[in-house]
Amino acid sequence: MSVDLKKRFDRIVEILIQLQSKKVIKAQELADRFEVSLRTIYRDIKSLEQAGVPIIGEAGSGYSLVDGYRLPPVVFTKQEAMSFIAAEKLMEKFMDKKLMSDYKSAMYKVRSVLKHSERDSISVIENQIIMGKSSYDTFNQSVPHALQTVFESIAHKRQIALSYQGANDGQPDTRVIEPIGLFHENNFWYIGAYCLKREDYRQFRADRIFTIDLLAQTFTQQHISLEELMTNRKNNIPPLAIHIRVGLDIATHLDWQKKYFGFTHEQRTDRYVDLFFEYRGTLDYFARWFMMFADDAWIIGPPLLKDRVETILTQSIHGIKTLVT
Repeated sequence: MSVDLKKRFDRIVEILIQLQSKKVIKAQELADRFEVSLRTIYRDIKSLEQAGVPIIGEAGSGYSLVDGYRLPPVVFTKQEAMSFIAAEKLMEKFMDKKLMSDYKSAMYKVRSVLKHSERDSISVIENQIIMGKSSYDTFNQSVPHALQTVFESIAHKRQIALSYQGANDGQPDTRVIEPIGLFHENNFWYIGAYCLKREDYRQFRADRIFTIDLLAQTFTQQHISLEELMTNRKNNIPPLAIHIRVGLDIATHLDWQKKYFGFTHEQRTDRYVDLFFEYRGTLDYFARWFMMFADDAWIIGPPLLKDRVETILTQSIHGIKTLVT
């Protein structure tokens, strides 16, 4: 079999798998997935139809399999089987208990169709991978089903009732929300949602949720996409241009941290490194981060950052010298 023919055969098999995994899939999605032209996808779909696969749809509207049609058990390659190990380990670290339980159940089914050699390989390797535990909880342990509830809400457009405590709240507050999506940022999960109490879009951090319940009430309106919400969130916070200078030794240790503060670029000399930021968070947060390495750093601008660091330092020195009784 020639290389081109084998590539086409593999692609057609993959298209068949894609058709089984989604209710409707558009030709453009397939073209992007396999990096081929639309014309090639149309030709592959035609080949599947000629082979007796019952496909519904046409160019422009999307394709799907006739309801009830099922393929024989899928055969995974060795590389695909190995990828399950990494996925399972990541799930353990980033998912809540209920979703992790569902994933393990699904993995038992996946393993049941693997060849014995692949199963043996997975058993050998999975015990050699350890995901370190976080020093903080990504989810409130009293709400082990938070993500699963959000998924159900989004899929069926049903409202959710939360008991939620924000960073500045003295106690949890009840909110009814209409989720539009989930995103992971700075090691935490957030629910992007329309809050009926605030009558606006908000984000809710998963570890601050104390109770969560799926309601019978459906969404009250058509919502923007999660991508639009995140874009609007950034656009609503004007960036603050910050310029700091750090010693060469300190600069090395900031490489993995600075990206969380809107880092844009740097300028190096043989004695120091100038770091530039377009920061969109609270000034206090940046100031306290700066103080972690302030003994070998300088603030070039803006002046209000200098003032905030000076205020925090003054209060800190006062606290060191004064015993609170």
